[in-house]
Amino acid sequence: MIASATLAQQLQLVYLLEKEDLAETGKQFLAGLRQTPKTISPRYFYDAVGSDLFEKICDLPEYYPTRTEASILKQFAPEIAAITGNAELIELGSGSSTKTRFLLDAYQTFGQLDYVPVDVSASIVELAAASLLKEYQNLTVTGLIGTYEQAIAHLPDPHDLPRMLIFLGSTLGNFSPSECDQFFAHTRRSLRMGDYFLLGVDRHKSTEILEAAYNDRQGITAAFNLNMLTHLNQRYGGNFDVKNFAHRAIYNTEKCQIEMYLDCKKSQSVHFAALDTTIEFAAGESILTEISRKFHVDQLQTYLVQQGLKTVKMWGDRQDYFGLVLTQAI
Repeated sequence: MIASATLAQQLQLVYLLEKEDLAETGKQFLAGLRQTPKTISPRYFYDAVGSDLFEKICDLPEYYPTRTEASILKQFAPEIAAITGNAELIELGSGSSTKTRFLLDAYQTFGQLDYVPVDVSASIVELAAASLLKEYQNLTVTGLIGTYEQAIAHLPDPHDLPRMLIFLGSTLGNFSPSECDQFFAHTRRSLRMGDYFLLGVDRHKSTEILEAAYNDRQGITAAFNLNMLTHLNQRYGGNFDVKNFAHRAIYNTEKCQIEMYLDCKKSQSVHFAALDTTIEFAAGESILTEISRKFHVDQLQTYLVQQGLKTVKMWGDRQDYFGLVLTQAI
């Protein structure tokens, strides 16, 4: 048990979302609904319920990415730590920090360990931080609750140690090519020459395997997708009838990306009281809620160099389902 005074020294939580302008984010949200096709940002998946559902998705038999990436980390985390030496670990989209424990196990051999988890879900950062501090006595946690952009702007002052940004789970695949460019433009500015970026990416594979991963038989992914509407009802005073929508996920082979939709079963007018706006949804209309791009590793490495990140080493699994890429800022 960590004494409360010691805990206060080892844990800091910064709630960046409290500074968020609801009117501004609402404007962006409505702009997505006025596009063709309608789109909703994946950020709205992650209220407390959505975060819990995603943790369940990660344990599904069809959903290979989490366990495959975890197995790679378990095997190669000591090698990653040996390459970088001691470093400040900053994880974007940290979730429950489950896979990160393999890295923490490897890096704690250096002594004092600094970890900065970043996530939009306050509850999951709070729970993960409390759990980690019980497991790692030499750990200091600075949790940033907010978007990637907000967190990058509020990172702790750099230490003498190199910084390593960690971006696991193939979350990069949720960004369009232009959004990838913007993401790396932001993150690269937070890295000094010689700092590291550890990236987990899902690789291109058969349509059968990919579509099964996003259409599980238990319906957990469907519940996760539909919960977005409940979250939006709560956030913007909306009146989505969740029963009027159905989950659908397909693999677009031309673009090498999973596309996840909510299909409207009958016409509906949805009013958002907090935004004083009503949006019409037609029967048969679809809302794009997520893309998940799958990567060809050779093309990805070329792209990363263009973003100022050279590949130091890459690790994978026997089936070539998933890749873990350690890069360094140049």
